Amino acid sequence: MKTTDIKLKPSLLSLFVAATLLTACSDDDNVVVPPVEPEPVMQTFTVTVTNLTANQPMSPVILAAHNAEASLWQTGEMASLAIEKMAEGGDTADIAVLEVIDSSVNGTGMLMPGMSETLTLTLAQANVANISLATMLVNTNDAFTGVNSYHIAGMEVDMPKMMKYMAYDAGTEANSEAKGTMPGPADGGEGFNTARDDVDFVHIHPGVISQYDGLADSVLLPSHRFDNPVLAVTIMRTQ
Repeated sequence: MKTTDIKLKPSLLSLFVAATLLTACSDDDNVVVPPVEPEPVMQTFTVTVTNLTANQPMSPVILAAHNAEASLWQTGEMASLAIEKMAEGGDTADIAVLEVIDSSVNGTGMLMPGMSETLTLTLAQANVANISLATMLVNTNDAFTGVNSYHIAGMEVDMPKMMKYMAYDAGTEANSEAKGTMPGPADGGEGFNTARDDVDFVHIHPGVISQYDGLADSVLLPSHRFDNPVLAVTIMRTQ
């Protein structure tokens, strides 16, 4: 029998080999597997607040996390609308939606004199920077207190920081203490209003003057007076 030799040109041979290799490859070889994103590292912080006054209930506390450059107020400067609403009526809704706020949590109700409450924030480690806290002394026209931009990045677990804070005057409403001007139980009057009839800058609160101290139109009693500090705060990283 005569044998016939089949010879392919080099170019045709290359095409034949490439086609064979492509046929042998499965579809799975061409699938691109995306990298697995690592789970974010979380840190948990607890903040315990205690009302140190004799007869000044405090409005539900707001605890907020934000960047290191932000602060909720500055003494000697005009209060923002968000601080005005909180200081006159205990309303923290505008603080919670400020652009600088990353996360926030509110207390469950009024913080009564001598009582404590613990609030918890869990944050991604990449977002841990500063926290602030604010609450109104409700038997006043516009007194408030709180923590203004405390640095929590780098805190060690189970190493609490204990501090005490003074009362501030928002400077947005005159301290008349007159009937109908305060939202707390001593009066049950108006909270926030848009008018600003005081010095219009934040400063240390001078304290209240009751009707027994010479302010005839005041509806407050001696028990409503307060000295600084008015709030005790313990901050601890628990995770």
